[in-house]
Amino acid sequence: SRPSAPKRTMKPKRLPRLRLLAAGLFVLAECAAGSARGAFPDVVAEVKRSVVAVGVVSPLRNPRFRFLGTGFVVGNGNQVVTNAHVLAAVPQNDENEKLVIALSGLGRVLARPVTKEAADPDHDLALLRFEGPPMPALSLGDSATARDGQDVAWTGFPLGGAMGITSVTHRGIISAITPVGQPLVNSARELDTQTLRRLSAGTYSVLQLDIVSYPGNSGSPLYDVNTGEVLGIVNMVFVRGSKESAITNPSGISFAIPSSFLKALLKP
Repeated sequence: SRPSAPKRTMKPKRLPRLRLLAAGLFVLAECAAGSARGAFPDVVAEVKRSVVAVGVVSPLRNPRFRFLGTGFVVGNGNQVVTNAHVLAAVPQNDENEKLVIALSGLGRVLARPVTKEAADPDHDLALLRFEGPPMPALSLGDSATARDGQDVAWTGFPLGGAMGITSVTHRGIISAITPVGQPLVNSARELDTQTLRRLSAGTYSVLQLDIVSYPGNSGSPLYDVNTGEVLGIVNMVFVRGSKESAITNPSGISFAIPSSFLKALLKP
């Protein structure tokens, strides 16, 4: 009988180099997308550790805590920044009213007394200090590098007096970097102390945001979604009063004071 021919072994086909490269790039893209999907929630979780409610406590009131605005921990971990106009609502010459920062925990409000350390009324910033164990402080970014279209977020307490002390995060973009408007003065009667100060301080740029905010968001940190670095401090009254003073129904546009002014306030 004729000997059987040797069997041919089938060699595995090799994918062309370009196909291998494309497959590798696809895997890398998927990994990057997965990493990005997990990155922002991690940033939010870190930021929330430093965000506090600013308010007053009175033993004669029920509930004892009254919410005024949002703040966040900066500097050495014992300092909190908020808007100066938030503190304007603190009752004066009332020993029963104590200025505090508050966190929500274990179903109750945990309050720590604070004192006013410094203020920058021209840019609506106030710096508070509390004693005891420090809290995690947020890193301040360079607001001069902020760009139109940049992805940003803030975390604060929208309508905190009605919705409770539960931090909420909103995400959007910087829609413009625009000069803050000067107050509209129709007569000498409107030239109060605050208006005169604003006129003498001149104009400066603020961050205009494509994010809807609420009164309780005043003082919230505006931060880069990738790094968590603070680029600005959300402002609901000071800037809006001049930027939208001619609008009967406010447009809902939000603004933030650049972090560069906060850095200046923190300098010894």
